[in-house]
Amino acid sequence: MRQGGEGVTIGIVAGEASGDALGAQLIDAVRSRLPAVRFAGIAGPRMEAAGCEAWYPASRLALRGYSEVAAQLPALMIVRRDVRARLRASKAALFIGIDSPDFNLGLEARLKRAGVRTMHYVSPSVWAWRPERIGTIARSADRLLALFPFEPALYAAAGLPVTFVGHPLASDAATATSRRETRALLRLDRQPAFALLPGSRVSEVQMHSALLLQVAAQILEAQPTARFLVPLVSRETREHFEAVRYRLQLDALPLTILYGHADQALKAADVGLVASGTATLEAALARCPHLIFYRVHTLTAKIVARKLLLPYVGLPNVLAGRFVVPEFLQEEATVSNLVRAALNLYDDALVRRRLEALFAGMARSLEADTAAIVADAVEIELRAAGC
Repeated sequence: MRQGGEGVTIGIVAGEASGDALGAQLIDAVRSRLPAVRFAGIAGPRMEAAGCEAWYPASRLALRGYSEVAAQLPALMIVRRDVRARLRASKAALFIGIDSPDFNLGLEARLKRAGVRTMHYVSPSVWAWRPERIGTIARSADRLLALFPFEPALYAAAGLPVTFVGHPLASDAATATSRRETRALLRLDRQPAFALLPGSRVSEVQMHSALLLQVAAQILEAQPTARFLVPLVSRETREHFEAVRYRLQLDALPLTILYGHADQALKAADVGLVASGTATLEAALARCPHLIFYRVHTLTAKIVARKLLLPYVGLPNVLAGRFVVPEFLQEEATVSNLVRAALNLYDDALVRRRLEALFAGMARSLEADTAAIVADAVEIELRAAGC
């Protein structure tokens, strides 16, 4: 290994908020050992703050559904070609694609054929749908970093080295004490608190804002002292949410909008209403009883439905191997269904206590020294690249 990583370039691409967080942690972990390593590629604000040179912002890849991706496909292909050319020109020793498999796996495959070591961080949900991707991933990546302990066995037959790194969110999993402290921080006493998480992507916020605002209005009718916590990850998502709130004439709703801080909203809430995705795991690790909802365009829903292997999509249900959190998808994600489920969950303190205990066990199963394991894996691949 070159002294301190001097002269070593690692390409890296992340496409949304969760990938940005994973990328920032990885960069910090590697640079604690190899401070001179250069990271460059597609990065979010956390990765940039950690020292990554951003050729494009991660938001360029934060697309949802087949129709949205199809509309942006020509532009995405140009971005991918440019990133590949820049990495080849800089003689990158290693490329790390963080999630965003539709973008990253193709890029990894081309770089691997060109002699660049490649690593994919976060296994696509091959256990839930599109298991044929296992072969594609094995051909594209020299190593896979997996967040869940059941994932390495899925790739054994494909001969792909898989490293379980633990889930970084587990290190900040809630305790009964931290939940009480977070409620105090947000100045919540005994009033009912509901966390509303419409999603991190602009398209998700566009799809879900009106739904959640109408749900909140009806919950307030049943629970007049209720408070609502809404974490939004960017100025654009906040502006859209506020515009919908104004259009629906719901300015008087007792909302606390947080800039990010989904963990705080979920730790403080009695009940969460969470858009399907990484946030459902955040809810479990926050020990927040919650329900899951999601809407996509009809065409996307039809395509996905034909490929699903499991009857559930929420990560807490996947980890439990059964429905422990109710799911309301597409036409079932109605105002009346979500209101009824949220109020039923709030009213049943016994069910909420049982869920909190179950979620605490999930957190323990996902704990690992993620930063050290990730840094070890990167060093192994750099040595394989001759650095």
